[in-house]
Amino acid sequence: MWIPQKHRLLSTNPTSLYYFTITKSKSFLGYAQEGPRILVYMKTMKIKQKIISKQRDHTKALLYLGKYWVWIFLVILIGGFSSAPGFFSLDNFQAVLANNSLLLVLAIGQSFVIITGGIDLSTGWVMGLASVAASLIMRQFPLDANLLLVIGAGLLMSLIIGLLAGWINGIVISKLKVPPFIATLGMYGIARGLGYILSGGPPVSVNHPGIGQFGNGYVFYFHPDTGTNLFKVPEGISGLELRQMSTFLPYLVVYFLIILVIFHLVLSKTRFGQHVYAVGGNKMAALRAGIPVDKILTQVYILSAVMASVAGFLYVMRYSGGVAAAGDALNLNSVAAVVVGGASLNGGEGTIIGTLAGTLIIAFIQNGLIILGIDPFYQYVAVGVIIIFAVLIDQIKRQGVK
Repeated sequence: MWIPQKHRLLSTNPTSLYYFTITKSKSFLGYAQEGPRILVYMKTMKIKQKIISKQRDHTKALLYLGKYWVWIFLVILIGGFSSAPGFFSLDNFQAVLANNSLLLVLAIGQSFVIITGGIDLSTGWVMGLASVAASLIMRQFPLDANLLLVIGAGLLMSLIIGLLAGWINGIVISKLKVPPFIATLGMYGIARGLGYILSGGPPVSVNHPGIGQFGNGYVFYFHPDTGTNLFKVPEGISGLELRQMSTFLPYLVVYFLIILVIFHLVLSKTRFGQHVYAVGGNKMAALRAGIPVDKILTQVYILSAVMASVAGFLYVMRYSGGVAAAGDALNLNSVAAVVVGGASLNGGEGTIIGTLAGTLIIAFIQNGLIILGIDPFYQYVAVGVIIIFAVLIDQIKRQGVK
């Protein structure tokens, strides 16, 4: 039935009304002729809506996988190694956390840099230089000097090294527009050379008797006979009693937990953290929004180097001395921990909690292979595979979102 133009809006037929709405710019040929085409169009729209809905579900799945895969993998990893003798024990877990606390400190600073879309290849050797400089200062004090004074002098020297190295990196990258890879590779060479020049090659030892306790001590000491002691070993116990004593919560774990909480809050709750994400997401958009991009870049490289210097100081506290190559093995592992933890090398993504997960994955891979008696060189292969896998997940996630 043909419907005249003056009666189109008065029609109660929903198909003819829908037809009028979507084809009002075309000549009206009548409901009898155009009705089938309208029905085909409506069915096509329903199919498109279903496809779009499936694409959205697929995107949500990719986002979920990209966000939580690292924790899922960590649980699977721990479960896989749990059958190894001695792996699933409090002592082993404490040892893993303490031994990798320096890596986590380095990775926290590296997180800020990578979120801005950069990379810092100098952290390991800045750490070594800071450990040597701190040791040279601390060994100048007599053995009976106040312990806090000795520690304070060493920490101050380490921080000065970190501030200078980070400031140079930041200025070269933000002002001179040198790519981060090249700029920090240059600082890598400078810090490495200065570390060997100052130390002469061998480790620089610190002989003050109280230094080792701050790096190797525990918060809780428990013995069946003497009970629980806080912060120090009970005086007057024999070597046999010392071996029977249970310990809990290494100082190094306390240090890195404090640093972890502070910088998690800085990145997630402060304006500075928001600016870091904005710079990594889109530098031009950040500039238009009034964000001082060059200043933020300088600050994150200073932060990264300062974290490296703190790690160098903690190295001195743990091993009672410094060495130029203290952070050589941790240099690329700090980048790996951040990437495995979910940060994107393209910038704009990453969290401190994710970095913690990435660090734990690397730590437990190394620990599990050692307990199983597998050649330690396979650790590098395993970590390399995990890095490639993490980058692939990031790429798949980005393609899915697009």
